[in-house]
Amino acid sequence: MGGVRTALYNWLFARRHGGTFILRVEDTDRTRFVEGAEAYILEALDWCGITPDEGPFRQSDRQALYGPHVEQLLNSGWAYLAWDTQEEISAVREAASAKGETWQYDASTRLSMRNALSLTSAEISALVQAGTPSVVRFKVPADRIIDFTDAIRGGVSIATSVMDDKVLMKADGMPTYHMANIVDDHLMEITHVIRGEEWLPSAALHVLLYEALGWDAPVFAHLPLILKPSGPGKLSKRDGDQGGFPIFPLEWTDPSSGAISAGYRERDYLPEAFMNMLLMLGWNPGTEQEIFSLDEAASCFSLDRVIKSGARFNPEKACWFNEQHLRSLPPAKLVAPLQSLMAGRVDWDDADCLRVLGMMLERVTFLSEIAEASWLFTPPTTFDAKLVRKKWKEQTPEILGKVSDVLQAAEPFEADVIEADFKAFLEAEGLGFGAALLPLRIVLTGLGGGPSMFEFAEFLGRNATLERVASGVKLVEKLKAEA
Repeated sequence: MGGVRTALYNWLFARRHGGTFILRVEDTDRTRFVEGAEAYILEALDWCGITPDEGPFRQSDRQALYGPHVEQLLNSGWAYLAWDTQEEISAVREAASAKGETWQYDASTRLSMRNALSLTSAEISALVQAGTPSVVRFKVPADRIIDFTDAIRGGVSIATSVMDDKVLMKADGMPTYHMANIVDDHLMEITHVIRGEEWLPSAALHVLLYEALGWDAPVFAHLPLILKPSGPGKLSKRDGDQGGFPIFPLEWTDPSSGAISAGYRERDYLPEAFMNMLLMLGWNPGTEQEIFSLDEAASCFSLDRVIKSGARFNPEKACWFNEQHLRSLPPAKLVAPLQSLMAGRVDWDDADCLRVLGMMLERVTFLSEIAEASWLFTPPTTFDAKLVRKKWKEQTPEILGKVSDVLQAAEPFEADVIEADFKAFLEAEGLGFGAALLPLRIVLTGLGGGPSMFEFAEFLGRNATLERVASGVKLVEKLKAEA
């Protein structure tokens, strides 16, 4: 969800300002490569309605672009070669930890390590001639304050004393995220970097890299975290598993464990609703409006309306967004999806689907709930026991027998006529709605709620309605006798 929201805000900003939405796959860390992830991202963005204008551009395919810029930093003194092994670094860090200290590779420690700043020319030549693996580290200046303006958070100041000398080029010749990201942003003429709050600590490094390369830095905007529904902390997959709600846009299979996590698509959310929910999870328009299409959001999106603090995810609100978007769609657009859901259950033509949608859309949150309402196409065989005990009286079978006569005589068998005749019957018999309508609903649906029973009777047709009344009365009476 967090990644999709970041993509959404970038897409909206690009659309608002006539820009280009580019997909760049930052895959230089091959140890974290996940097979199928790129295809998943493309499919997810397409489902969400924010298909990239350009890309994907893979950083692993652009490796030749980064080397010259690393050389520029080495030659200008902004970077240096280092031959420390991971084991050596781990040993130093563990020794510091044993003393209760925190160690990092920085201006205060770099001269005690094996690098081009601490070794003699002869030692360096020997390492190079031996082909000893090395990395390139950025030389963070000591005792500086890095100031920059974040479009969401305002002025930000970070002391270089808390920054370490990040690796820019790994021993395998592949650039790290920091180096490749800066070079690509410059070459692609990126004007605004809109990303998650977790990247805020890296922003000072990136500002320094732009300075070192002699380039103007883009505008930075760091989005708030998406928080779990209750309690402190960032929303995680575990929260979704425990709370029974999805956190992925599409179904995702964990490549390491094989565990399958359902996505919003598989849980029957409309993509419009999913994106509307993400839009409002960290941004507000400054008005009371909550329901937006992507085009509407793009017309008014601005970074100054993005909140600074974490945005708490509300699963119930996510359902509400789906409900609102489902009801706002023209029923004709839902005919094909409904027929797909009903495949193998009942063969409804377009007219049938439109009638069902007319009855049910105001009563469901997800389209799949219609498919789950088996009473729409199959006479009920189970009944709401609590409702039966409360509303099914000794005289109910006799009343429903008379209701059957009313249904038999209704002409034409249409909702308005059925309703008028039913009300006339109640008045003539001196009965309230509860004495006849609720029992009718029970035998037709097995439940105590649902659409208008007059509309439903018209949909079923006269014969099917009468058959349900007769069989329903027998079943309920049998159940009561056995209770």
